[in-house]
Amino acid sequence: MTKGYNYDELRKDLERLEWMYPFLRMESIGRSVLGKEIPAVRLGTGRRKIHYNAALHANEWITTPILMKFIEEAAISCEQGKTFRGKDMRRICDHITLWFVPMVNPDGVNLVLDGPDFSQPYYKELLDWNGGSADFRNWKSNIRGVDLNDQFPAHWEEERLRRASLGPGERDYGGPSPLSEPEAAAMAHFTCMHDFELVIALHTQGQEIYWNYRDMEPLGSRSIASLFAAASGYKSVRLSGSDAGYKDWFIQQFKRPGFTVEIGLGTNPLPIEMLPQLYEEALPILLEGLDA
Repeated sequence: MTKGYNYDELRKDLERLEWMYPFLRMESIGRSVLGKEIPAVRLGTGRRKIHYNAALHANEWITTPILMKFIEEAAISCEQGKTFRGKDMRRICDHITLWFVPMVNPDGVNLVLDGPDFSQPYYKELLDWNGGSADFRNWKSNIRGVDLNDQFPAHWEEERLRRASLGPGERDYGGPSPLSEPEAAAMAHFTCMHDFELVIALHTQGQEIYWNYRDMEPLGSRSIASLFAAASGYKSVRLSGSDAGYKDWFIQQFKRPGFTVEIGLGTNPLPIEMLPQLYEEALPILLEGLDA
């Protein structure tokens, strides 16, 4: 199967980071359909709260090691008291609490990378939903064939009509109702439990930054997106004709800046060999978000 970064790799790295940097806080925000814990990582203790997440879409799994590398480099900077690409992380972590969810869709990521497991639920259904093929490299959805970034209660009904998806599949099926999937429900609950001032959801690909939602975004969102674009070389895009995403719901619910960042160029899933390049592309945006 595809070489990449699956849920087991994530768990190993989280355990290592927790041992090496005890000031990192690890917790679970919920469980996936197949019962995998969805881990969150906290760095910092400041009043302002910022959130970054990755791998809402299964075949965009490379966003997880990007975020994990950022967490580790930020933690090293905090521990050693050194700057991180010019940022004083100790000072930042005194003023900001950073919450990360590195892999929102663990069942889907494992399906893309490791293929279907005949001993698990949904094996036969998955093959049917995938046209009889055991190749799930193009799969974006969770293990029940629901696209988690079409799951949020932000004009969900309109997105369902626009997608016109008849049922579970590799992409674009928003489920039977908003937040029907435990992964999306966990993200919504986690977000409501915190007072995030800004969120960034990492996706691939396109080298674009989406910052608006139905004119509900605060006035500063465009300016922040412009700063992200200037730092990264990505394009700031005013998006229309799209609903029910995490960023959309966050903007609608909290009237605060929310961003979808489409990292890299190519065909999903982007290969693991691109990780160093993709990290360098994403890093200026992740760092700029600390000052936004």
